[in-house]
Amino acid sequence: MVLVPTYNERENIDTILAAVRRAQPAFDVCVIDDASPDGTGAMADAWSARDEKVHVLHRAGKEGLGRAYIHGFEWALAHPAGFTHVFEMDADGSHPPRFLGDLLAATTERGADLALGSRYVPGGGISGWGPHRLVLSRGGSFYARSVLGVKVRDLTGGYKCFTRRVLEALPMDEILTVGYGFQIEVTYRALQAGFVVEEVPIVFPDRERGESKMSMRIFWEGFTSVWRLRTSAPRKSR
Repeated sequence: MVLVPTYNERENIDTILAAVRRAQPAFDVCVIDDASPDGTGAMADAWSARDEKVHVLHRAGKEGLGRAYIHGFEWALAHPAGFTHVFEMDADGSHPPRFLGDLLAATTERGADLALGSRYVPGGGISGWGPHRLVLSRGGSFYARSVLGVKVRDLTGGYKCFTRRVLEALPMDEILTVGYGFQIEVTYRALQAGFVVEEVPIVFPDRERGESKMSMRIFWEGFTSVWRLRTSAPRKSR
């Protein structure tokens, strides 16, 4: 199951759903829409009406990336299909669906419990970003890695494959963050629980259409949340 949270992604939703279905025809996809005023949810509904592998969850309003994913995780775990792997993916095209198979292989062939699409390991990279954004992103990952004492190089990335056992073990009601700090937190909590985390190289292109959801409030949440995480659990990463 591929989870795709959306808020005002009208310009991208058709493209990303078509790309996922083309890349992995056997995968289900669930759009989690936070009442997008631009009609993204209605466009996703149209997909669902003609494709049984496309699902849509409508939320009452914008509550943050983390809350959307938690809603999606809980829905996927309760689904009668019994999904064994659940993916996170952005709707803006920055997570190319061609890497879905690589993430899955890390968990099915190499024993990882959680696979992370990583920009900062050999073979990974970023295209279309300016120097300022590159420094900010790399610096944020280095900062989080240093504070938390873990070896994962791309802690802020949001392209992930969770095995079911990881999601069943994560304490969803204790998640502290709702913005992009959520990505740091779920990986850190998986490490604390003793799960094996593998970074899989991906090439991360900048979005071509629409606007980024990043803001100073979201950035600050990520900056401060790592200290709360460090004090909430002992460091014992794998």
